[in-house]
Amino acid sequence: MLALGRLLELTLAGREPTEKIQLLGEHVRLHWLDEGVLEVSLVGAQDCGLDLVLSAGIHGNETAPIELLDELLQAIARGDLQPRARLLVVFGNPEAMRRGERFVEQDLNRLFAGRHAEQVGFEAMRANDLEHHLSNFFSRPGRQRLHYDLHTAIRGSKIEQFALQPYAVGRSPCPQQLARLAQAGIAAVLLQDKPGITFSAFSYAHLQAEAFTLELGRARPFGRNQQVDLQALRQSLWQLIEGSETPTDPAALERLQLFRVSRELIKHSDAFRLHLPDTVENFSELAQGSLLAEDIAGSRWLVEEAQARIIFPNPRVANGLRAGLLVVPTTLDAWPG
Repeated sequence: MLALGRLLELTLAGREPTEKIQLLGEHVRLHWLDEGVLEVSLVGAQDCGLDLVLSAGIHGNETAPIELLDELLQAIARGDLQPRARLLVVFGNPEAMRRGERFVEQDLNRLFAGRHAEQVGFEAMRANDLEHHLSNFFSRPGRQRLHYDLHTAIRGSKIEQFALQPYAVGRSPCPQQLARLAQAGIAAVLLQDKPGITFSAFSYAHLQAEAFTLELGRARPFGRNQQVDLQALRQSLWQLIEGSETPTDPAALERLQLFRVSRELIKHSDAFRLHLPDTVENFSELAQGSLLAEDIAGSRWLVEEAQARIIFPNPRVANGLRAGLLVVPTTLDAWPG
């Protein structure tokens, strides 16, 4: 197998390949652009018109999707998977991956859409570099643009595999894209209603790509992801890469649970207290009227919404960042557009 097909091995070893461009057969080119960043394209053959970005490892300890992308890339290198889409594979935070930690200095997935310009350090520079790589990759006119940023969560979840749909002014969720996610094993989608600073939010709002953050189970170390069932997603990505995707089934959309953000919990000070057990799972239902959190100057969050659920509760984030989201069920018809 050619060296660039072992991108994960190169990345974990901190090695830069001697040859940065390699050909597979007559038509497939692998181009190493940066540490953990590899472009797969066709030479002298027509592709299917899709520019596809698959990223993982934005948080270095979320290994199941990293292993999935490594499996797909090795299949391309062996010739088992014949690409007909342009593909950019991104391992987002190589140093955190090598350490087996979520991040090195600060959360990389809170530094996009220009937020990195306000910060210093390794992750801020990496966010800037990744924005440039995606901007270049998505610069060709007249092509479909799709970005899946693959993650696993810190904690367990009542809904194990779910997606987050970023927000952009003037854009609405695409039913066909949502149905595709449902067919790929995604059980729920959270529709966000304000601009974000995540990797997928940058692609969606600034590069006009269809983009989603996919949460695929619980974070575990490399080699310990046997309990994470990614078979449906693996099949969907395989078909996208080889251009063999069948039309989406409209009935799949009916199986998808949709949620919207009701409120964000922003941690303002070290006095912040979240009144939930450390073991609480994502999408746990909250009793209406209960006290959810407290912070400085007597500020309190009460659960006012019916059918409210909590996702991403994390009282240990830095001050000024989101310590959780309250979400409620919704429908596409209720989306303001």
